[in-house]
Amino acid sequence: MELSIQIAWLFILAIPIACIAWTVTHEEVFREPREYCLKRCHTGKTIAERKFFYLFTCEYCFSHYVTIVMLIITKYQLLYVDWRGYLISGFALIFVANVYMSLFALIRIDLKKVRQETEENEK
Repeated sequence: MELSIQIAWLFILAIPIACIAWTVTHEEVFREPREYCLKRCHTGKTIAERKFFYLFTCEYCFSHYVTIVMLIITKYQLLYVDWRGYLISGFALIFVANVYMSLFALIRIDLKKVRQETEENEK
């Protein structure tokens, strides 16, 4: 695959990774399971249990696991056509997906501010 196509795949494939990781770790639809995981990550008896449940509450951590699944499904490799390609593509996808999530978080904060200011002005 040409490098330009690999780069396009990188930026496109990071979108569903970011979307899945953000939805599971932040959105209302997964609130109850996330609260359960949050409780278990604070009250777990073993460190393995606490870390396992923590990964469902942190978008950065969860994006690693989503990326692994996406790499298995798509067999996407970056720069190399062996195990090194999977390793490089994995970390690149995680980085780009987390940039997307950070930008989305900033946009949401800005939208909340605008919404609050509009509500205050209407009152």
